[in-house]
Amino acid sequence: MTSTTGRPPALLPPDPAAPGAARGDTPDPVGVRRRFGPLGRLGLAVVDHGRVTAIVWLLLVIGLGAFAPRVEAELSGAGWQADGSESVAVRELAQDRFGGNASHALQVVVHSDDGPVTQGRGAEVLAQATALLEADPRISSVVQPQPGAMLSADGSTAVLLAGADADTNDMVRAADALTEPLEALSGDGVEVDPTGSSQLWSDFNEANLQAMLQSELLSWPLTLAILVVAFGALVAAGLPLLLTLAGLVASAGSLVLVNQLVPVSIWALNFALMFALALGIDYALFVVVRFRAARAAQAAAGQQGRPAARLAVAETMDTAGKAVLLSGVTVLVSLSAVMIVPSPSFRSMAGGIMLAVVFVLAATLTLLPLVLVRLDHRVDALSLPWTARAEHRSPRFAAWGAHLWKHPVLAGVASTVVLLALAAPVVGLSTAMPSIAVLPEDAPAREGYDRVQEAFGVGAPGALQVVADAADADATVQVLDQDPGIAAVAPPVPATDGSAQVLVQAAPTVDPSDPALAETVDRLRDQLPRSALVGGAAVENLDLESELDAVTPVVVVTVLVLGFLLLLVALQAPLISLLGTLVSLLSTAAAFGVARLVFQEGIGAGLLGFQSQGFLDAWAPVFFFAMIFAIAMDYTVFLLASAKEHWERTGDPREAMVGAMAHSGRVVFAAGAVMVVVFATFALSGPLPPKEMGIVLGVAVLLDAFLVRLVLLPVLLRLTGRAAWWTPAWLARVLPDIRFSHS
Repeated sequence: MTSTTGRPPALLPPDPAAPGAARGDTPDPVGVRRRFGPLGRLGLAVVDHGRVTAIVWLLLVIGLGAFAPRVEAELSGAGWQADGSESVAVRELAQDRFGGNASHALQVVVHSDDGPVTQGRGAEVLAQATALLEADPRISSVVQPQPGAMLSADGSTAVLLAGADADTNDMVRAADALTEPLEALSGDGVEVDPTGSSQLWSDFNEANLQAMLQSELLSWPLTLAILVVAFGALVAAGLPLLLTLAGLVASAGSLVLVNQLVPVSIWALNFALMFALALGIDYALFVVVRFRAARAAQAAAGQQGRPAARLAVAETMDTAGKAVLLSGVTVLVSLSAVMIVPSPSFRSMAGGIMLAVVFVLAATLTLLPLVLVRLDHRVDALSLPWTARAEHRSPRFAAWGAHLWKHPVLAGVASTVVLLALAAPVVGLSTAMPSIAVLPEDAPAREGYDRVQEAFGVGAPGALQVVADAADADATVQVLDQDPGIAAVAPPVPATDGSAQVLVQAAPTVDPSDPALAETVDRLRDQLPRSALVGGAAVENLDLESELDAVTPVVVVTVLVLGFLLLLVALQAPLISLLGTLVSLLSTAAAFGVARLVFQEGIGAGLLGFQSQGFLDAWAPVFFFAMIFAIAMDYTVFLLASAKEHWERTGDPREAMVGAMAHSGRVVFAAGAVMVVVFATFALSGPLPPKEMGIVLGVAVLLDAFLVRLVLLPVLLRLTGRAAWWTPAWLARVLPDIRFSHS
């Protein structure tokens, strides 16, 4: 613990009669515990009850870890829908009343190179495929191909329709189970390709899983190398990875348990793993650096042993631990805004990340202090020969802070110009739901999709489904027949449950990802009879896209307001809290500007190995904004908490800015480098959506950590001076008293 003079206070001797002394625990010296805040006392508690802390975490990791291996099989990729939308209502009606002929039904494309597919070897394959489908309890019935319906004009291609008797998540699992045996039927001139929306998600999950594994293999060694350089010691560098591993195992196992109550998207695992790794390293980095500095100060004053390490943990938790807690809460609050989106996939993704953050945060605030005390000076073991041990105040970042203090305008203008130049392309950004191009070319769903287009027309894979009252059947067919956006209309099919409704299917004239399809759907919804509801897999995407367009501004404003309020509570300084919140918009806009150039315009597509869709996926703006803002506020809290600590000690705005750079600049730099590496591995592997995630988040972190937090935000501290820390008297009475320094 550091006094106002910078000298560590004398340690009081332990009382041999105190509880716990006989068993080797360090008792609490009189008056020491109450000199610390809640987090400092938490650090003392977990250390003094080290055995209990270790057992709890061991049981937690082992207990939840037992479920972790099942996470990939349990979670699904479905749920990309707008709850309450017209298209979701159509899907539910089609499943319940029309034999499962819904948007998530399985389609099996059988193609023969040698004559009609309904004869010879093709007929045998159709029969075998039908038997496989009928044996699965999730399939309600199998509709055979008939001329003019699911049988091509030349007779070479047929489509079996396996009706859905389960929800979207279980139908994706059905596709998982049936893909391999169905493909095994191919041969002797006959090719079998399962397709449809459920198969699309099954194939995407498989490709995404391989990309995740490849990314993890790339990111872990690179991350360790960065941490070794940042810490200067192998043991200290390994701590964040071990801590993160505990959080990863616990969060993965908990996702399996949560999935038993509420369906969880496989994407929740992807983002949870990524965030747990990135934030876990950030938090551990901040705490370990502060602990090493406290122990170095104590060693310089001649204080050694477990009592000194114990107090170093308490000081670390009261400063760095407090910043970590506030950062974690900010991340959780930012991501909670995504829950506004009425879509299961978005909510489960945000929930999965939040769950991972909670576990990593808990490990940082309870398990890490215990490990640090047990290691004590051994945390510096295996130090690099050229590295100064436990150097908390970085001379290089102190010099950089002093340079920014002397030349704030030049540095501020230069960084702002770069950010605005990169953000400029965002004005022309277009978004749409993912097309079939997100899948690898050899994916079964994509091959079947191409076969359907070749045999039945470009719009056939995106067939519209219209449910209407039986009395409106003729009027419904007439409107569809006359619409210029419709290529073909199937005869109305009566409901199988006896209800007075019909299902009409219509193939559009354009590919399902063509923007013209939205115009067709809007026109039909205006002109069809009032009882008619328009749906289908492609329409579900359009409805979700419309919902995202409407809710994105609400999410953005909510995130900004909540972020500002949390910073205000933490710093109790309105001006710098507002500026710290607003500058995050610059790095976010710049990241999406780069995303437009890469994914919409296709710049670098060949290098990164993807096919441009001509737009950015529609879910990216709202979800990535929340993630970027959460990460940006993570760095903001670290830097401004350190600045507030120096301001509380000195009342000098220069020391607040330069001191924050000296003590936190290296941590922000190293944490940013780790995150950029983690995100870059996603950009280099897998299907398109992970590449979007890797590029957008990687660029955002790169710009935010190195331009906004290490240049622009310190410049704002310099230009605002004392006003940055001014608090109105009425506000000071309302806000809780949160301090980052010790007296």
